[in-house]
Amino acid sequence: MAHQLYVLQVLTFNLLEERMMTKMDPSDQTQRDIIFELRRVVFDAESDPNSSSTEKRKTMYTKDYKMLGFTNHVNPAMDFTQTPPGMLALDNMLYLAKGHQDTYIRIVLENSSREDKHECPFGRCAIELTRMLCEILQVGELPNEGCNDYHPMFFTHDRAWEEFFCVCIQLLNKTWKEMRATAEDFNKVMQVVREQITRALGMKPNSLDQFKVKLRGLSYSEILRLRQSERMSQDDFQSPPIIELRERIQPEILELIKQQRFNRLCEGSCFRKIGNRRRQEKFWFCRLSLNHKVLHYGDLEELPQGEVPFESLTDKIPVADIKSVVTGKDCPHMKEKSALKQNKEVLELAFSILHDPDEALNFVAPNKYEYCIWTDGLSALIGREMGSELTRSDLDTLLSMEMKLRLLDLENIQIPEAPPPIPKEPSSYNFVYHYG
Repeated sequence: MAHQLYVLQVLTFNLLEERMMTKMDPSDQTQRDIIFELRRVVFDAESDPNSSSTEKRKTMYTKDYKMLGFTNHVNPAMDFTQTPPGMLALDNMLYLAKGHQDTYIRIVLENSSREDKHECPFGRCAIELTRMLCEILQVGELPNEGCNDYHPMFFTHDRAWEEFFCVCIQLLNKTWKEMRATAEDFNKVMQVVREQITRALGMKPNSLDQFKVKLRGLSYSEILRLRQSERMSQDDFQSPPIIELRERIQPEILELIKQQRFNRLCEGSCFRKIGNRRRQEKFWFCRLSLNHKVLHYGDLEELPQGEVPFESLTDKIPVADIKSVVTGKDCPHMKEKSALKQNKEVLELAFSILHDPDEALNFVAPNKYEYCIWTDGLSALIGREMGSELTRSDLDTLLSMEMKLRLLDLENIQIPEAPPPIPKEPSSYNFVYHYG
């Protein structure tokens, strides 16, 4: 049954071949009227037809066709003379304009009104997308014997091809914005969109609605993550030389992260007073000395504007006196105040410095980022491992970037499993030249 459905799918899509291979005749008025209709739906709908004469409106057509995203905005009919996709692209665009008019108008207007060179050219994108969809679905090719690769969603709608195009053109517009693409990035965007569509089709959605859901989970950032994950899982990245290189680089990256944490502690941060029931909030500030030997802290009347000098921070703790850094439920101020202990958000941002003589300096970070910075920095100060989520994320990002830079010149070169053998020593060293 699966093979019969596959054959039916292929034969159904092959009905599109005639339009796909038909060039537009720029002198055919009927065909030119379709392009005129695409312009009318967007621009005549938003303007008063009595506001200007027919002659004056005709002078605006060139500008309108440019805003529609055609490559040839003087005579857009020339954009449809290449096959594939030929007239099939125009058919798709007209279906979108008629069947999903609000979507069509929104896509065109939101891009035509932009002036930052990030506009997505609708006409050019629709033509190239139609060509791409024909390639993905192999329009015009004969069925393969024994192949069962059919897509159930194409049997759930009378106009499945056109609806498929409408979903994909919205995806293209969304991906263009996520990539902040310009005209120079056109081919890159199309490559990403092709990957998004093929990955979603590979999941075999049962309906067009399920297909949309799959596409929503394949954003541009997710495609980048999947690409990186797949590259890292390739054999080359699991070979002993690559693993050894990662192990050598990792201490350098961790040292870089540690220095960044120390620099942030030297800049200092402002914290709210815990348990302050007065109407006016009280704050205190803490920062590390430039030689990394003393923590200075003190009360503030209001939020600081700019750097807080060490002289204004009256209290201090020598780093040598710090015994440990504790977090969450282990903090003294979380144990003392049951109300704070029950507040999960506060609990996740709480940390304390235990120092001699049996005292504690208690913190509640303003956000998760500051919490990670301070717990990492304080742990590194006393020789402990930095174990926050931020450190793991920074390490993965910087390590991956450094690996890519170092392996840039080795692209498409097979990396051997073992180093080449060391040659035998020469019989004599008479070729050595002694300077001086």
